[in-house]
Amino acid sequence: MDPKHGEGGSKLFRAQSHLYKHIFNYISSMSLKCAVQLGIPGIIYKHARPITLPELITALEVHPAKSGNVYRLMRLLVHSGFFSKTKVLTENDQEEEAYALTPSSRLLIKDESNCLSPFLLSMLDPAILTSWHSLGGWFRGNELTPFESAHGVNFWDYGEQNSEFNNLFGQAMASDSQMVNLVVQDCKPIFEGLDSLVDVGGGTGSFSRIISAVFPHMNCTVFDLPHIVANLPESKNLKFKGGDMFQSIPPADAFLFKLVFHAFGDEDCVKVLKKCREATASKGKGGKVIIIDIVIDEKKDEHELTEAKLFFDMLMMVVVTGRERNEKEWERLILEAGFSGYKITPFFGLRSIIEVYP
Repeated sequence: MDPKHGEGGSKLFRAQSHLYKHIFNYISSMSLKCAVQLGIPGIIYKHARPITLPELITALEVHPAKSGNVYRLMRLLVHSGFFSKTKVLTENDQEEEAYALTPSSRLLIKDESNCLSPFLLSMLDPAILTSWHSLGGWFRGNELTPFESAHGVNFWDYGEQNSEFNNLFGQAMASDSQMVNLVVQDCKPIFEGLDSLVDVGGGTGSFSRIISAVFPHMNCTVFDLPHIVANLPESKNLKFKGGDMFQSIPPADAFLFKLVFHAFGDEDCVKVLKKCREATASKGKGGKVIIIDIVIDEKKDEHELTEAKLFFDMLMMVVVTGRERNEKEWERLILEAGFSGYKITPFFGLRSIIEVYP
């Protein structure tokens, strides 16, 4: 059959549509970023009911010449599932279309608990987006990451040199930690019997503050680089300590790593895990490592979940020297570091809890 006609042509055009969809995937991301920058989720939330297009345009205070484009932005975001459309009655008892929040856009309401707007703005920051343009050349160069190819320094040094970016990234990690608050009560068995916990790479302590409040008997220490933990407010059972996890880790009953290992290569991960074994042994009692991270499972996970995990894996390749791992890859790290066993519990959407035993 002539590929220009009939079934062959139909397949060709479907392939073209598939290709174009992925070429233009960034348009969905950037349109969503625009909605966050304009504060659209918050406007609809404060409106306390679905909002009509004229009402939204008035609330946005957009330039009059651009008011018609608000509809085009919202049309795409409705199609992508970030907002929904419904009918409302106007003052003249006329039906009019109105926009409402969806579960996804509810996660973008500024100043609300579990708000992921900082995470979105951080991941779509020009510093990170620019790195992707260096991906092709990076494969043939000698830089460690495309981020380094684009900026001349690695991700961590760039953050130290650019306080605005560093603050945004810190807010992103804190917003992600707040999501865990939804299920931390269900994690009680994991922390039972522990008198002390070190949150390694815990940043400003967003997650440890949640844990220390739920488990007031347990002494929590957030361990991160000195400039990150300097002058942070402490509590009766939450302390901060500066240091380098590749050199030593404070002793404790257990060690927590939330989204830490995926930012580093295998050799570095094994090195840190061995430091945990040393810190456990120095305390003279049993202990474990608690890892909250991504575990790739292409056979069991739904397509969309696997795709999100693979996106994270590519992000780790572009921005830092890390990767997302499947169970076999996690097992190899754990056993090479000298631990005897582990248990993986899928728990936090994309994330799993990995309990590592001495």
